[in-house]
Amino acid sequence: MKYCCAEHVELALDEAVDEFEVAPQLTKLEAVDKSEFVCGYCGQPAVYIVANE
Repeated sequence: MKYCCAEHVELALDEAVDEFEVAPQLTKLEAVDKSEFVCGYCGQPAVYIVANE
């Protein structure tokens, strides 16, 4: 599972496909959740979760 901002969502999707060889699930975080999570690439507030389950 990777948290990412809107700028890095494509990178997170590409990495998930490369690692697991299946299409990942993309979930948009709700407004209340955004303050709790940061992008794993740049540290900005996360907008999406990229996961395989």
